[in-house]
Amino acid sequence: MSIEGLDRLFAPRSVALVGASPRPDSLGRSIVRKIREGGFQGQLALVNPNHPLIDDLPTVPHLAALNFVPDVVVIATPRETVPALVQQAADLGAAAAIIITAGFTQDDPLTAELREITRRTSIRIVGPNCMGLIAPRTHFDASFAAKPALPGDLALISQSGAIATAILEWAHANKAGFSAVLSLGDKCDVDFADCLDYFAQDRATRAILLYIEDLTDARKFMSAARAAARVKPVLVVKAGRSRKRRATGLTHSSRLAAPDLVYEAAFRRAGLLRVYDLDELFAAAETLAHVTPFTGDRIGILTNGGGLGQLALDRIVDLGGEIATLSDETIAKLNARFGDTWSGTNPVDIRGDSGPEAHADALAALLDDAGIDALLVMNSPTALASSKDIATKITETVKAYRSRAMRPKPVFGNWAGQQTESEEIFAQARIPCYNTEADAVRGLMYLVRWRRAQDSLMALPARFLSEFMPDTKGARAIIDEALAEERQWLNPAEAAGVLACYGIRTAPVSVVAQADDAGLAAEAMMALGAPVALKIVSQDIIHKSEVGGVMLNLAGRHAVAEAARKMNERVLAARPDAIIEGFAVQSMVPLEGGRELIAGLTDDPLFGPVIVFGRGGTAVEVIDDKAIGLPPLDMKLAADLIAHTRVSRMLDAYQGVPAANREEVARTLVKLAQMAVDLPELLDVDLNPLMADVHGVIALDARMMIGKPAQGRKRGPNPRLAIKPYPKEWERSLTLKGGWKVDVRPIRPDDAPLYGPFFENVTREDLRLRFFAPMKDFSDAFIAKLTHLDYSRAMAFAAIDHETGGLLGVVRLHADADHREGEYAILLRSDLKGRGLGWALMKLIIDYARQDGLETISGQILRENTTMLGMCEALGFTARTDPDDADLKVVTLDLNATAFGRPAA
Repeated sequence: MSIEGLDRLFAPRSVALVGASPRPDSLGRSIVRKIREGGFQGQLALVNPNHPLIDDLPTVPHLAALNFVPDVVVIATPRETVPALVQQAADLGAAAAIIITAGFTQDDPLTAELREITRRTSIRIVGPNCMGLIAPRTHFDASFAAKPALPGDLALISQSGAIATAILEWAHANKAGFSAVLSLGDKCDVDFADCLDYFAQDRATRAILLYIEDLTDARKFMSAARAAARVKPVLVVKAGRSRKRRATGLTHSSRLAAPDLVYEAAFRRAGLLRVYDLDELFAAAETLAHVTPFTGDRIGILTNGGGLGQLALDRIVDLGGEIATLSDETIAKLNARFGDTWSGTNPVDIRGDSGPEAHADALAALLDDAGIDALLVMNSPTALASSKDIATKITETVKAYRSRAMRPKPVFGNWAGQQTESEEIFAQARIPCYNTEADAVRGLMYLVRWRRAQDSLMALPARFLSEFMPDTKGARAIIDEALAEERQWLNPAEAAGVLACYGIRTAPVSVVAQADDAGLAAEAMMALGAPVALKIVSQDIIHKSEVGGVMLNLAGRHAVAEAARKMNERVLAARPDAIIEGFAVQSMVPLEGGRELIAGLTDDPLFGPVIVFGRGGTAVEVIDDKAIGLPPLDMKLAADLIAHTRVSRMLDAYQGVPAANREEVARTLVKLAQMAVDLPELLDVDLNPLMADVHGVIALDARMMIGKPAQGRKRGPNPRLAIKPYPKEWERSLTLKGGWKVDVRPIRPDDAPLYGPFFENVTREDLRLRFFAPMKDFSDAFIAKLTHLDYSRAMAFAAIDHETGGLLGVVRLHADADHREGEYAILLRSDLKGRGLGWALMKLIIDYARQDGLETISGQILRENTTMLGMCEALGFTARTDPDDADLKVVTLDLNATAFGRPAA
């Protein structure tokens, strides 16, 4: 992830265009015209060796002839000339090159040459094969879009130039403005993650719109997307939903995990709002262009037509919204104003003959209602009152309300039909207005969905991971033995062994080679009082039931042996090429109202390991009820995954059947996700059926496909995970002064309950020194921000008392988007100073920063905090006064020059 050079790309002070042309219909001439019409005020040079004057502007023959260093070089020349031009631009010191030229492919040698230039130099490349860039704030338009972009606070990042121009056409007609519009094209260098990092911290950007066709680096994208979505709405349109699942998959899980479903899971996990077509994107953009996100989801409706209001109410309910209940005070106000001529409830229908003043009075009452979080004002044109006059009065009322409200609630408009004059009135007042009630509700619900996504991202999970201690070594030993025999599949007993190492219950199973041995194994199992299941064992047969390789409810030694012989004959007749290794004899487990589920693991080509959950059984792919999630999971994420399926409703009690143990289902998914983290050799898993009843869950059948890891790769977390997992390798046990034992480990989301008692043991003065302001209350959302980390760009080490398990102190580090500099902060319990804990935590975070590849770490310290300043000096930090605040010191440690206060060796 990198935003290096992007500040000069989006706000250039000097530009060179290579490929400028005097031909009226040429691409180069079009871009010259766009740059000039856009009003660019910086230096502009045209490069063309054949024409000394283009569009009344002098040219230079080549980049080296420029008398200034351009921030941006725009290239619109034949493809074979592009790499040399980019290299020349890099040699000059240009920050970025925008390559409009088309005709490149991903495996093109010229594309590889461009990537090599970006690797060797600091130049950033946009494109090739892109529409260009429009930055309205700096009046820079280097594109071939037909319409200019109006200034505003939406950032549009599109892989497709055609989609970008279509959105610009809509935006121009609807007065929606942009902080930037960028077409990425082939994404040779600058990609979605870079842009998300840049616009997440851009104060002039309030929301980000993405059009994605494909991604190339899942972990980079997920890290940037999760960071951006926490600070502003990010909407995404993803093309390719019709691409089919992998027909060649060897497990149910691999065939259920269609590529678009994995993208959907990734967007949901990151907190992005996905829309499915340009109509939805336009509705969302109309909302985001005029309304800031709001808290709450209780919606009030004001209308002059009952039918219109009822349609809106139905649509809100369909989309999962909540209809506000009017307060007694609001009802009294409306009764006093309208008597019995209004609807008496929400939607508030004040009838078709109501004029501007009546609308204003009703709206004022609803705006003052604390039980309403957002308002939709609807108007159906009548001959009895002017819709334009009503719109004017509505905007006046909203402006007056905004001027006095601390946190004004948003107002949305639906003026039915094409009411251009009214729409213009609303646009000037920054009130989104829609032609249909469906669009209005959909636009409003985008912000509700974003707020709910934020709540979900910041929710505190149940404490479970700290209690879960899998036998990872035992599982690896089973897998390693099978890999040593060059097998692709674990046999049923081995699969049960791996599951046992992770605490997932299975039915007792025995694998035997001969039919008579199957009878003996069954006899031993039936001593428990239950019949057995008999299954064929073969590396060549994936789905046993399809070839008659499964028999249930068998009883008796001789009956099982005979069934095994017949099964062998039947299977060989169906699959004469298969090598039969033997039989699995498995105890039939009696269940009380068991539900058939599937829980699985498969490897997506882009996002790596993914978890599959849904309705199980032999018809699993026909029923096609499933949800996809990205590991790692916690209990809340697992519960959300379950809730995204239809079968989740069957886990509840119904018609005398007790509810299944939903929590144990979630625990099983968390455990399966941890297997994906710990065991990269595990490629595919099917637990089908995974039976769930009131007592818990049990896997009745397990298939596990394995593969050797990349040669030379060390043991550790799965490198293909799209989300960096909990870094267990950084857990430490420390012995401090006086033999005091302290456990130090990376912080986890389920550590949130530790913070309450911790803050009670920190004085208000120490809190002020840490947060630079008085701190009294700590909300769940605030604590969630402290415990929900993206380990790709942040780390926090928690010091835990070895005896009590209480939180003693925390040191944290957050890297910048270029992953060069990190900012640290530390806080200890006030009664523990002087015992060496702060020094130990600082040494650990410095060690982590150095191993993570950072170049420097820094922190802000109040000038009066002499204790912290002294410790930093002893650790090798240098200190200077903050240029923006004389009361602050900025301390910085060069990680390449020092090692805990001493010069590095």
